[in-house]
Amino acid sequence: MMLDNLLDYIPDGVFTVDAEWRVTFFNRAAEQITGIKRGEAVGRRCCDVFRASICENACALKQTLSTTRPVVNKVVYIIDARGQKIPISISTAALKDDRGRIVGGVESFRDLRVVETLHRELQQQNSFSDIIGRSAAMRQIFELLPKIAESESAVLIEGASGTGKELFARALHNLSRRRSKKFVAINCGALPDNLLESELFGYKAGAFTDARRDKPGRFALANGGTIFLDEIGDISSAMQARLLRVLQERVYEPLGGVEPVKTDVRVIAATNKSLGKLVEQGRFREDLFYRIHVIRIELPSLRDRREDIPLLIDHFVARFNRLKGKDIAGVSDPVLARLMEHDFPGNVRELENIIEHAFVLCGGGVIELKHLPPPLRGGALGEALRLGKAVTLEAMEKLLVTDALRRNGGNHQKAAKELGINPSTLFRKVKALKLARNA
Repeated sequence: MMLDNLLDYIPDGVFTVDAEWRVTFFNRAAEQITGIKRGEAVGRRCCDVFRASICENACALKQTLSTTRPVVNKVVYIIDARGQKIPISISTAALKDDRGRIVGGVESFRDLRVVETLHRELQQQNSFSDIIGRSAAMRQIFELLPKIAESESAVLIEGASGTGKELFARALHNLSRRRSKKFVAINCGALPDNLLESELFGYKAGAFTDARRDKPGRFALANGGTIFLDEIGDISSAMQARLLRVLQERVYEPLGGVEPVKTDVRVIAATNKSLGKLVEQGRFREDLFYRIHVIRIELPSLRDRREDIPLLIDHFVARFNRLKGKDIAGVSDPVLARLMEHDFPGNVRELENIIEHAFVLCGGGVIELKHLPPPLRGGALGEALRLGKAVTLEAMEKLLVTDALRRNGGNHQKAAKELGINPSTLFRKVKALKLARNA
């Protein structure tokens, strides 16, 4: 009885069950977290009380009673008395009698709503219009986006595949005065000229055999709003000439039409190529280049913003938990180490695909190396952590310092500023980590 009174004064919820899974004790914190009174809980099966995500096929308490091994700090969700989904962290242990026989189990649980709220607030501080990042490169772009959005000038977004060019284009539209109108996107590199022309400018009935009625093009649909021309570096010379006229004169002619149609759109173009080099090679019109190159945003590759990888992992884990109805808490230290050292040729899109792959193989708990795609299961940092070697901090630090120096051409002043440390501190780290002075 004294123990029961004591358990009523601890902040964690605690309950016990007998061999038939009926609740025999339910403390005050358990009442407060779940909204269920002690009298309503005691005597009922625990799965009927908690309605937790793991009750059906992954009950932690059942796992403990069958293996005698405790579960510690497993993150799950329960449904409270008002039908709300609550994140909790649970720990379990077996209850034994004087002869050492298992007669039931005990589970404690901690309310993670405050932690989840703080995590959301932190994520908001490290994101901008659904774009995740806290690296110096991303912060610079975040500072520019509102100013760019205010203007009506054409914007060119350059970046490797998978860096999120359309996401940035949408952010510009949503921040602009045109946000009440449509944002219309089209991948110019995915269509041959004749289809791209009809998609952009539409056509009139009778323009060709199957054209039974007028069809508006993307410029018409985006009127008053924003049109996003993705992979513009892949369009032909003929299409470049047509686009140039639209940008210069703000008019276009649908296929089969004889009257020019006025258009009021803001153009945002994107490419994974260097348009400047294409101009030098004679493969892209110089006049069109300067029309769409009024404002240029260069998106960094993920390998150049490794500081953002943990944030992006948390973001994708939370999203796939919602989409797939799972309660995966995150990734293990070896997985984080392996992803931090990976070069990500596919950038953010590749990281998203890796996490989705892991969700297919991971039933719960945390994502381990075995859940990653086969080519990613090795790696020096991940393997070292898996074997329990204490190299994590030094290896991570070496990786980040080396990357910062590489991005800044070996300039220690610029690298230190990017890392947010004093140049003298960076000098000491370079010496301590035995990095080349001209790294």
